[in-house]
Amino acid sequence: MRARVRLLSAERRVFRGPDALGVYRLLTQVEPEVHGSKLAYVLVEAARSYQVRDLPERRLALLEEAVAVASALGEANPYRERMLTRALDARRQELDRHRDA
Repeated sequence: MRARVRLLSAERRVFRGPDALGVYRLLTQVEPEVHGSKLAYVLVEAARSYQVRDLPERRLALLEEAVAVASALGEANPYRERMLTRALDARRQELDRHRDA
């Protein structure tokens, strides 16, 4: 219930901030088709954040989760392709960084 209240109190299309991952992870368990694309979006954003700048394993874990969440969306979901492409591109870039290092 708290997650829904936080989401509804945000005046944005996608809730952001330090609690966004927790909120969307919880809500995606209940309604994956409704909240899964937003979870994938905030996972990619979290992987790009300064908090994990020096944690390549953590960045990759976030991106792997984003790919898994986006892949699990139904074919009829209008955001599936866009979020899956975004997550796969971000993961590929991260893997390329690992190879170049």
